[in-house]
Amino acid sequence: MNKEERLEAFEKMLADIEKNYADMQQKMDALKAQGKEKSATYRQLMGNKLMYKQMLFMYELYGLKDKE
Repeated sequence: MNKEERLEAFEKMLADIEKNYADMQQKMDALKAQGKEKSATYRQLMGNKLMYKQMLFMYELYGLKDKE
């Protein structure tokens, strides 16, 4: 894999992480509106959201993503 392909892969990964993070938040909001904050599904989504948040933080830390 050359540098250009690698950069393209990093950009795709960042976009996927950002999309997944937004999707987790949207799903959590829907469950919260139904009063299901204590459900296993909500808790799993929260875990996933925290994982994606940490990944986005690492991208920012290394200067690979603009700070929000």
